[in-house]
Amino acid sequence: MGMNQMQAMIQQAQKMQRELKKAQEALDAKEFVIKKSGIVTVTVMGSKEIKSINIDKDAFDAENKELIEDSIALALKEAFEKIDAEVAEFNERITGRAGGLF
Repeated sequence: MGMNQMQAMIQQAQKMQRELKKAQEALDAKEFVIKKSGIVTVTVMGSKEIKSINIDKDAFDAENKELIEDSIALALKEAFEKIDAEVAEFNERITGRAGGLF
């Protein structure tokens, strides 16, 4: 492989890294709002930071305890799955591989 090919490959990799960084930053700032059972709403940032968990005040009932807990767990799981799917999507779009560059 000649010097020019090497340089072209390095430039291509650097370009991919910049694009990945931009895509990740855009995702980090994005909000994923998931509602479950009509009583729980979770808002998770693309960075996987949990921004808020909201429980409908009418749902506060001892009988609903398990439903509320399950709903929160399901909502968070769904939010994280959506975030992971977006990461895989932009990795594949930019690098051609869902796992990214490495």
